[in-house]
Amino acid sequence: MAHPSGKNGKNKPTKRAAKKPVRKAGKKPISRSRTPPRTLPKQSDAAIAGTALGEVPEKRVLSKALKADADQLARRSLHKKVKTARGRKLSSTLWLERQLNDPYVMRAKAEGYRSRAAYKLLDIDEKYKILKKGARVVDLGAAPGGWCQVASKKVGAKGRVVGIDYLEMPAIENVQLLQMDFNDPAAPEALKKMIAGPVDIVLSDMAAPTTGHKQTDHMSIMALCESGLEFAEEVLVPGGVYVAKTFQGGAGNDLLARLKKLFTKVTHFKPKSSRADSAEMYVVAIGFRGESQSK
Repeated sequence: MAHPSGKNGKNKPTKRAAKKPVRKAGKKPISRSRTPPRTLPKQSDAAIAGTALGEVPEKRVLSKALKADADQLARRSLHKKVKTARGRKLSSTLWLERQLNDPYVMRAKAEGYRSRAAYKLLDIDEKYKILKKGARVVDLGAAPGGWCQVASKKVGAKGRVVGIDYLEMPAIENVQLLQMDFNDPAAPEALKKMIAGPVDIVLSDMAAPTTGHKQTDHMSIMALCESGLEFAEEVLVPGGVYVAKTFQGGAGNDLLARLKKLFTKVTHFKPKSSRADSAEMYVVAIGFRGESQSK
C-alpha cells in the first residue's frame, strides 16, 4: 500500500487550522490599523497668544446692532401679505396689503373710527385747536364718516355736525348726513337748510379720483377747494375756520391770495398720520373776516 504522502495517493494532505493568537495576561491586543488616529494636543491660551493669531480672542457676544436687526426681522415676520387673486390687479393687491399693515388702520378699528382719516383731523385740531364745544360744523366729502365722528365728539351735544357725500353712509350719533354730490348746484342750499344757521367751521376732505398726471390732479383738487371756499364764504361766522385738502405744493397762488384776504391766518399743514408717500396736505384758514371784508 502506497504511503499517503506519495504521488499516487488518493488522499490529499489536510490544511492545518490557523491558530488564534493567544492573549497574554497584562498585554493589550495589537491594533491592526496601519495609521492610528491622530489627536491634536489642546492648546492653552498662552500657546494661542504666541501664534500668528496674536492675543487670546475674547468671547463673542451678540452685539446691540445684531439684536436690533433680530427685532426688525421679528417685526417683519408679522407683516401680513396678500395673495394675488385672480382678476385683481397688482396695484389693488399692494393697496390691500398696505391697508392690512397700516398702524392707523388698526388703531381706527380698535378705537371705533370708520377710517384712518379721523386721525388727520385729530392732528389738525391738536395743532390749531379749531374744534370747540358747541361749534357748528359742516363736513364736505364726509364718507365714510371719520371726520364727522371726530367733530361730533369734540363739539359735544350742544354742537351740531352736518356731513355731505354722494356715497351712502350709515348713521352717526349726533350727526346729520346728506347723500348728495356737493358739485350739484342744489347741494349748497340743501346744506344751509339742514344746518339752519351760521357755521363756525367748514371742513373739506373732498378729493377727485387721481389720474396719475400731476397737473390734472392738482387742478381737480384746486377746483374742489375753491368750491368749498365759496360755500364757506356764504355760511361762516366772523372768526370762522375753513380747512381743505390740497396736494403737494399747497394752494395755488390765486387761491392763496384769496384765502389771505378772507382770513387773518392761512397756513399749510401735513398731518403726521398722513402717509409719508402721499402728496396730500391741508390748507388751514383761521379767523374769517366776515362778508364786509371779503369784497
